[in-house]
This record gives sequence, structure tokens and C-alpha cells, in this order.
Amino acid sequence: MVFEMKFALKSRALLACLVLLAAPGMSRADWFEEGGLHNLSRSSFTDPEDMERSDFVNPEEKMRTWTSALVWVPTGLNKSRQMSMQELLETYTDSTEKFPTAIYLHGCTGLWSGSSLRMKFLADNGILAIGPASLARKKYAQSCNHVTHEGGMYREAVTIRRIDAAHAIERTKELPFVDAGNMLLIGLSEGGITTATFTSMQKDLSVRARVVEGWTCHTAWADQAGVRAPASEPVLSLVGANDPWFREPSLQGHCGEMMNRDNGSKSVVYKTGQLANRHELLEFREVQDETLAFLQQHMDLPMSVKEIQQHLTELGYDPGPVDGAWGAKTLAALNALRADEGLPPVTELDRAGQAWLRDVKDR
Repeated sequence: MVFEMKFALKSRALLACLVLLAAPGMSRADWFEEGGLHNLSRSSFTDPEDMERSDFVNPEEKMRTWTSALVWVPTGLNKSRQMSMQELLETYTDSTEKFPTAIYLHGCTGLWSGSSLRMKFLADNGILAIGPASLARKKYAQSCNHVTHEGGMYREAVTIRRIDAAHAIERTKELPFVDAGNMLLIGLSEGGITTATFTSMQKDLSVRARVVEGWTCHTAWADQAGVRAPASEPVLSLVGANDPWFREPSLQGHCGEMMNRDNGSKSVVYKTGQLANRHELLEFREVQDETLAFLQQHMDLPMSVKEIQQHLTELGYDPGPVDGAWGAKTLAALNALRADEGLPPVTELDRAGQAWLRDVKDR
């Protein structure tokens, strides 16, 4: 985070949460002991007094955040895989597919297993997710210490994060396999501050929508307060009413008090249950469903498994529970419909098949 406060979470509890949040097949060592892309794995930080404005926009520094980015790629219904930026470019540069794409902005501690979990969620739902790694910069002042729960250690961190976001959006729009007019900006905590306050006078850095997780949009630092998305970019904000990172009076509230309610923007404040006391929210199904519904409303996305099941049910076929889980019963229902339409069976439903299913439903 980028504000001065003491956080109430205990170190032991936080580390336990990190273990619980780890994505399948993702060990803690991948994030904490290797790569230098997290507070606990970076060997050193730059003294804030040694940071210069020229460092912020240094082309080599910006490029390091791009080449070190975490990437998750959709590979089918509810399927995705992680890869490096180099592997992404080598694999998909000649592809004819155009992915809806998200730029994911990590929190103040850098990339960790929770970053991977969120990006996998996006990729499982058909969105190519690219997470630039701001801690890959050689000159970078530490902005928080989650072990001592100290934030606001370097105020200009958010300025750097906005520069990294702009660089990532610009480079992503140049990729031949990206649908440049169908992009999302999404961030957690410090990444959420960046997402909420990112501005650009250049039209080609626009996105279709934004998602802000774990931020209230309230702070005494005017340059980091509020929502600065243009009317063309609806915003979804997600925050727990008792988020333990925002106990200072100046930090309390929610982004809905500043957002444009005429463009489909929405503020969700979780006031009851365990979500009310959480900082990280998107690992919970309830929050994922809320987010996916917002994205489906404001972006052009592939059909979700739940949508496919709903369509099949409405057409009189039985895909089993409408639960978003692709299984044998859903596939059997799909192929029963295809047989009735004089089409051969399939094992999955690609984009062309999804378009066909929509056409059948709309007849």
C-alpha cells in the first residue's frame, strides 16, 4: 500500500492466508524465494532519496517490468496455463485468434501466489491475463512491509505503477493476438489504487472496463484518491466493510462515493460474513461471480460454462446443475442438441461453436 498506517493483521495469520491462496501447483517458494519479484525475494531496495524522476520513465526499467510479467493464457473452457512473456510471444505471435485481455496490477508486495490465482480466474474465463512486474525494476524503493504492517514507505510508488500500467497497455495493444478494443485494467491493493486513478490523454491507452479490489478510494493524498476513469470505462470496486488495512478514518469508505453511476459502474461493499473482514476478496466464488457478471456486461467475452448450461437448459436439454462445471452431462446435452441439428459431436465448444449455440438460442 502507499499510505502511512499500521495494519492489524498478524504476520502468522497473513502467511497462513498466503498458503491457502496458493493456486494449484503453485508453491510458496515460487514467489517468495525466487525471481526477486516479491518483497521477500528481492535482494535489496533503493533508498527513496536516491530515486530520480528519470528512473520512473527509464525505457530499460519499464521494459524489465514487461519482460518479467506473469502471463496466464486461456486454453479452453475453464482451462488455462501459465507461461512467461517470451513463451507467450513465441507461441501466439502467428495465431489468428484475438484474445480479450486484462492487464493485472499486483499489490505493493509484488507478484505472489494470489496474483497467479486471480490471473488464472481471468484466463479460465477466456481472458488473456498479463501482469507486469514492477519489482523487476533495478531501481525501486520499497513501498510497504507486510511483515511489520507498515505502508506509505514511498509515496511515489503509485506514480511508478501508473507508468508501468501505461507501458503494459501500450505494448499489449500492439500484440497481433490481442483484441486491442476489448481490454480490462484490474488491480489489488496498491494495484487497485493504480487502477482507480490511472489516466491517460492518449486514446489508444483506453480500456473497456476496470476492476478495483481491496481499495476504498479514500486517502488524504489527493493524487491517490477517488476514481479517475473516463465515462467510457465502467468500474467495479470490491471492498470489505471492515478491511483490516483501512482502519484509519481517512481511509474508510468505498469507491462508489466517487464513481460514475450512469455508465454501469458498481461499488460492492461486503458487510457481512468473512468477506466483510477481508482484504483479498477475489479468491471467493461469490466475488468471482460478481466480477464475471460485470465483465460479461461490459466486455466481449467467450461464453462461460454456466452460460452454456443455461442456454442448453432453456433449449430443453439437461446439462445437469447450472454450476459452471464442465462435465460429461453438459457435454452429452450439447451433443444431443448438435445431433438434433444434424451436426457431429464435439469434445469442447470453441468460439465458432459458441456463436452457433447463441444463434440456436436466439431463433
